Amino acid sequence: MTGSASDSDYDYDFWLLDLDGTLVDVEWPYVRETFDRVGERLGRRFTDTEARGLWYGLGANREAQIAALGLDREPFWAAFDAVETPAERVEATRLYEDAGFVADLEGPVGLVTHCRPDLTEPVLDRLDITDWFDTVVCCSDELGWKPDPTPVERAIGDLGAEGRGVLAGDGANDVGAAWNAGLDAIHVERHGTDSRGVCVLGDHRVRSFSELELASAPDAR
Repeated sequence: MTGSASDSDYDYDFWLLDLDGTLVDVEWPYVRETFDRVGERLGRRFTDTEARGLWYGLGANREAQIAALGLDREPFWAAFDAVETPAERVEATRLYEDAGFVADLEGPVGLVTHCRPDLTEPVLDRLDITDWFDTVVCCSDELGWKPDPTPVERAIGDLGAEGRGVLAGDGANDVGAAWNAGLDAIHVERHGTDSRGVCVLGDHRVRSFSELELASAPDAR
């Protein structure tokens, strides 16, 4: 995947990546408005800290955060799904500048995301990155959610991938899913440990994908 240079730490046969918070992000006003709408449905207001924590999975995992707020899982996610629309989500989404390395990867590349299919597909189309991926797997209650390895294993099967693989993502769930599926993990820290409240470990830890020294980078070919 990353070329033939044996001295590269990132010389993988295939790559899997998370989407939200890893390759793309949304503008803060969209997050704030989304949680205002969710709050209206649930009869409570979310602070900025609560909204950021739930959106990005900062600190404890989202399910633990939901429980700590005295909310039940199913009504929360039902309200969340009801207020998000593809048109608004797409309009608010931007591509991280350092995400372009994915287009230069050689070999199988897959996406494993918690984002719903009806949101994922328009985002990929709008940002013109659909062709970066050979498979797109959207997690669900039926398939499983990271760190459950099942969605990752589904992506590996779709790719027909063999050899040394890696999953890159911005959350502890991504690292856990990678390790549970027998892959290496790259954690990209978009928020800093102070905001997250914990330090997420991985086989590789970066603040930006620009830190990766890939054998497939254009200046290395």
